[in-house]
Amino acid sequence: MTDDEARWIARAGEGDAVAFRRLVEAHAGALYRVCARVTGDKAIAEDAVQEALLNAWRHLKDFDGRAAFSTWLHRIGVNAALEQLRRRGRGGVALPEGDDDDDPVAAVVETAAGPERHARSAEIRRDVEEELARMSVLERTAFVLRHHEGQSLEDISAALSLNVGACKQAIFRAVRKLRFALEPLG
Repeated sequence: MTDDEARWIARAGEGDAVAFRRLVEAHAGALYRVCARVTGDKAIAEDAVQEALLNAWRHLKDFDGRAAFSTWLHRIGVNAALEQLRRRGRGGVALPEGDDDDDPVAAVVETAAGPERHARSAEIRRDVEEELARMSVLERTAFVLRHHEGQSLEDISAALSLNVGACKQAIFRAVRKLRFALEPLG
């Protein structure tokens, strides 16, 4: 956490809306990406981000600094995304297209040389997206937080209200499903 961020958090905790807006500007993009990957739907992700930011504003006084602010905000965002899915009765959803800046699969597609390799990479990406959409919300969320967002097992466990063992198991199941789905391509 930077000194500026610490000041913004302190001032926002005292009700300073401008300081909170600075926090939002610093973290909204990452928050949207994780919500979009969890929900698989841009509109639902936007609703989840709005809900998460409102909850963060309301509960900022509860932020105790034991975790990084970004981790705390991601936890609120994941919970909001999962709640949006529950409200709408959606569990298996397609991943959103576009905005691939931080997508490791998209990075492979973009760096592939030649049209044949590009087509094969696109096929692999499609298969990965389809398999992620078939996973349970828990498996997909745990996988996204670990492999797309790079979060620690402890942070993922806290965000999903699981013990570390259950978190590892969800990630393991997701990876196993992806390996199985991609095996014919190997």
